[in-house]
Amino acid sequence: MSTQSFRRLPWNRARSAHTGDPDLALLERLRSGDEDAFMSLVALHHDAMLRLAATFVHSHAVAEEVVQETWVGVLRGIERFEGRSSLKTWLLAILCNRARSAGTREARSVADDDIVATVDASRFDAAGAWSQPPVPWTEEVEERIGAAALRSEILAALAQMPERQRAVVMLRDVDGLRSDEVCEVLELTPANERVLLHRGRSRLRQALEDVIGVAGA
Repeated sequence: MSTQSFRRLPWNRARSAHTGDPDLALLERLRSGDEDAFMSLVALHHDAMLRLAATFVHSHAVAEEVVQETWVGVLRGIERFEGRSSLKTWLLAILCNRARSAGTREARSVADDDIVATVDASRFDAAGAWSQPPVPWTEEVEERIGAAALRSEILAALAQMPERQRAVVMLRDVDGLRSDEVCEVLELTPANERVLLHRGRSRLRQALEDVIGVAGA
């Protein structure tokens, strides 16, 4: 978007009611047509937006396009932001809608969320107790998490998750959103958000245990 186009946008000068939002100062500058404020917002939120877009589409190039389209939509619709949520949550909700549309042909069936077990059933005995308990996460294990090989396993596990599980885990554990914010962005009920987060974290833990178990054998 050109500087001239940016300056011609119809800004609403009304203030946001979400005073706890750390982006509020940038938002007010943005509504005043401050292009530097826009660039600052992009720098702050671009990576999180790209990560979320990538959970809905398989191509990095398409994810980048979704993010760019979202920023254009944000600029054109900033007057509709009423401050009922944080600016970041609002941005991610807009992106989520665009990413869903872009990934319609690529999206995996969300039914997988309901039929894929998060832990191998053979690890439990007849009474439902662990027959093969999880490996304790010691300091030695924590050090291994930083290894490049383990990182690749985590990324592979994320890539294999159903779309909604992956999005919830990324928003909660990577971007640090609260449960209510994730529900707003992804249009989930609190119960669904909790289930998806539990299942996604269980898959990641299983992936880590598989690698750590081999390394520690």
